[in-house]
Amino acid sequence: MVDNIKLLLAEDEAALGQIIKESLETRDFEVILCDNGEKAFEKYKSESPEILVLDVMMPKKDGFTLAKEVRAIDDAIPIIFLTAKSQTADVVEGFSIGGNDYLKKPFSMEELIVRIHGLLNRSKIQKISDIIEIGDYTFNFPKQQLRYKDENSSQLTHREAHLLFHLIKNKNEVLDRSLILNKLWGTDDFFSARSMDVFITKLRKKLKYDKSVQIINVRGFGYKLVV
Repeated sequence: MVDNIKLLLAEDEAALGQIIKESLETRDFEVILCDNGEKAFEKYKSESPEILVLDVMMPKKDGFTLAKEVRAIDDAIPIIFLTAKSQTADVVEGFSIGGNDYLKKPFSMEELIVRIHGLLNRSKIQKISDIIEIGDYTFNFPKQQLRYKDENSSQLTHREAHLLFHLIKNKNEVLDRSLILNKLWGTDDFFSARSMDVFITKLRKKLKYDKSVQIINVRGFGYKLVV
């Protein structure tokens, strides 16, 4: 018998929290429901869940603060934010502090379940591929480190590491611009696209020592990591 996936849900709207909990429990999830951020952090430490689904606006401790505290001790567990906010700045903040996905209310349970499974599957791939070779570089994804041979070592930001990981997963193939923007930025609008261009430029500089490794701009489609 396969163990149920343990999920921590932090949602202060009692009715919505119960609906999400019951829906997930019918899909083989073991759901730990908390109605504020303080309780959620204690349950995170005591229950060792496999994924977190956090409402952004909660009493006592909001979802962003909770995520920061979790990321201080665990940089791998997938985190999905639930929010009624729609401003791009809020989406950017959510990803910048270590969120993996961002779902705006109202949402369908099917969409939430698909995103949860997507993050869990990606997490399994990442655990298998902790250390990745890229030409003369070694990429340690969990530690967010990029090393050239045994010489230069660069510490990547959370966003840089995830962007590089997706480029590597699709190496020598075009990484769809809109798809990766929605995954890592939560939107594919103009400002997010410009932000991604900046991150691509930073990664190119860090990969400059091996001329056989290049990130190519495929106009109108996205980027390709050529190795």
